[in-house]
Amino acid sequence: MRKKLIISIMATTVVTACQEPWKPGMPEGAVLQDGKVLVVIGEDGSLRALRNLENGIDYAGGDGLWRLYYNTAGQKEIQVRAADQKPLVHVDRDAIHVDYRGLVSGTDTLDFTLNLAVTLEDGQVRFAAEVQNHEPHTIIRELQYPLVGHLNLPEGYRLLTTHTGGQVFDDPVHKISDVDVRPLYMTPAQKFRQYDLQYPRNAASNCFAFTGERDGLYFGSHDPSLQQTWHGLRTYPDEGTIGHQTQDFKHLEAGFYRYPNAMCGDTWVNDASVIVPYRGDWTETSRLYRAWADTWWKHGPVPRWVQDMTGWQRIIFKHQYGEYLRKYTDLPGRIFEVGESVGCDAVLAFGWWDEGMDNGYPNYTVDASQGGDALWKQAIADYRAKGGHLILYYNGRLIDVESDFYRSGEGSRVTNHDNTGREFTEHYKFTGEGTTLGYYDSRTFVIADMSQRPWRDRLLQMADRAMDYGANSVFYDQLGVAEEFPDWDLSREFPVQDVFTGRYKADALKEIRDYVKARDPEFCLGTEWLSDCTSQFCDFVHIVEFTALPESFPEWFRYTFPEVVWSDRCVRDDNDVPRRVNNTLLKGLRNDIEVFRCRGLIDETPVYQAHLSQVNAIRHRFPDLLLEGRFAYQEDFSCSNPAIVAREYVNGNRMAVVATYLGSGRVSGTLEARGWKPVDSAVIGDAQVRGRRIRLGCNDLAVLVFERD
Repeated sequence: MRKKLIISIMATTVVTACQEPWKPGMPEGAVLQDGKVLVVIGEDGSLRALRNLENGIDYAGGDGLWRLYYNTAGQKEIQVRAADQKPLVHVDRDAIHVDYRGLVSGTDTLDFTLNLAVTLEDGQVRFAAEVQNHEPHTIIRELQYPLVGHLNLPEGYRLLTTHTGGQVFDDPVHKISDVDVRPLYMTPAQKFRQYDLQYPRNAASNCFAFTGERDGLYFGSHDPSLQQTWHGLRTYPDEGTIGHQTQDFKHLEAGFYRYPNAMCGDTWVNDASVIVPYRGDWTETSRLYRAWADTWWKHGPVPRWVQDMTGWQRIIFKHQYGEYLRKYTDLPGRIFEVGESVGCDAVLAFGWWDEGMDNGYPNYTVDASQGGDALWKQAIADYRAKGGHLILYYNGRLIDVESDFYRSGEGSRVTNHDNTGREFTEHYKFTGEGTTLGYYDSRTFVIADMSQRPWRDRLLQMADRAMDYGANSVFYDQLGVAEEFPDWDLSREFPVQDVFTGRYKADALKEIRDYVKARDPEFCLGTEWLSDCTSQFCDFVHIVEFTALPESFPEWFRYTFPEVVWSDRCVRDDNDVPRRVNNTLLKGLRNDIEVFRCRGLIDETPVYQAHLSQVNAIRHRFPDLLLEGRFAYQEDFSCSNPAIVAREYVNGNRMAVVATYLGSGRVSGTLEARGWKPVDSAVIGDAQVRGRRIRLGCNDLAVLVFERD
């Protein structure tokens, strides 16, 4: 059995393992080291050392490696702590093993077996676990492992997450400790504070890191099963005390949480957790993750029209409560004209069906009062004849309980059920100008199980229909991430939630992509929510949350997966437009134009219209770089003034550097790019460019184009 847990060591790595201390004065225990990393596991199973041998930084705080939760028929979530156990710690070949035969919980000794193995792979510390449950009438629900408790972070380290493609926080302990406790009414918030982050949901990739300017600590779940995995980020007060204030929670813990759901007789194995004390800046985390992702991530070529798409107008034709905001004839009319005014030639069409937005799914009955199929097809054809690209919306997972599909019984056979066997429901309620709609008159939906063949067939039929209408692309809402309300299996002693819904959605998108590309390689597929496991099968992705917050760092995903085309969101009016629209050009995001929450058009927001037209004029001037180029962050240049924010795009022997400034007054700086010569530039606002030197005021923007010497 243990052979399954021993990970083969790369041939280029020299690993030594012993049970003596590695040198006088260092922590005692089982030792694993190569030329980059030292790991020491104490005889009590605690992590005594996690040291970067290249710079001497030791991140370990001496705490236990794990925490486990199990259920009985009468009590849920009973905690088992590593500190209460007595393991057998030993070295076998090139691995440290920490074995537990029976686990203690309070006064009970449980017939649980936990075998842990720690190995080194060229500076990467891999943590494997095997759980066996031999205790009748129990289920091991959750294993939190590996954990680095009392984590020692050097001053200046930041927390890097992949939330919304990337977010960075200057003070990790304060960020986690200062969560809003109001929604924590149902949690033991006096014991610890927790930053909720889950893959593949709000975390776009299965990793996070603590980053310094020249080194850091990377946590990666290199798990090809794509199961839902919690990124464990907690802070605790002093041991034995109860926290009352934010500052009480000062001890940082980080790791991964997984869900074995092992009942009596079950065995669960996972060896996917990797921790790397690395040298370099944050881009090293991208390289670490992408090197693993390349073993499974397969992104196909994106048609040129999507690469050159500056964004889309996201428009609701008919709303949930019956109001017509636009008619079919507006598509080649005013809608095309306002899009043309800002250099945007695509429309993401919502609410084009008779039932109205978020209504009637999956019926999508074409509106007979507007001429039905024939007039809708004609409107699309007329829009395309002018150079437009039409993206047709469907919801990929919601089923209206009032729809014929559901009432016939067909829908109820493909839905997710909770831990009692009842269907999960979601409720959508859009308001008009009164109060009844927004607070009382909701639509009720059940949730489709993406593993069900009949629902997958339904999704393919939607694609057929979009192609038959003459659209350029089909879009499935809400298919980009793991399901918030997964199906529960009630066939055994304890109900078990499905933790593979992200994989099902990825499989569904792959099937759709293969299907439509076989018919027309230029026809495209898009979805909502950014996640690496699903975006690999999409031509573009519609993001869910803000990408221009103070903590936003979409650079992480853009740098790690530069192939993916994805959008900004939430620019809905004339508020804070220059900064946020500049951000999309700076970071290489497409513009989601959703004026007044998809109820208006951009000519109703003149500031937005004017600024976006300038930004897109620059995109169209340098499409080979700003739309088709690879986002390279700052690989080939540096800026003399750190107050200037600048990012790089490369395509062949050409490079564009986009630069802006967010402060007050005016600043100047010089772009140093060895081996590159400036050949062209463009500016917005009062920006000035003189060769390699730029001068910027607040929200000015400059684009400098270089060619290799």
